[in-house]
Amino acid sequence: MGKNWLLVVVAAVFEVMWVAGLKHADSILTWTVTAIAIIISFGVLVYSGKKLPTSTVYAVFVGLGTAGTVISEMVVFGEPFSWAKVGLIALLLVGILGLKLVTHENAEPDRKEGDVA
Repeated sequence: MGKNWLLVVVAAVFEVMWVAGLKHADSILTWTVTAIAIIISFGVLVYSGKKLPTSTVYAVFVGLGTAGTVISEMVVFGEPFSWAKVGLIALLLVGILGLKLVTHENAEPDRKEGDVA
């Protein structure tokens, strides 16, 4: 996995953090951590989108974030376990992996700031 794809995964991890923070934050500290996670998540996502095909980056980011949020809700926050959820997350991840495999990394040239997409 290339450096830029690894950054997409990092952005998705921070997405899981801020989504959980929006639901569970109850102090100034947890709201601050949530805000920082939002800034890091979208900052890394935008950077990766400049180096990789934007549509694929966004699909991978949202899919991993969704899967991570559902799993963290079940594991950390006591959401009831469901085989249906696990199966649908697996299906989502298979779709993300498939999309990543059929996308050519050089599909879009590197864009410079100010260039039209």
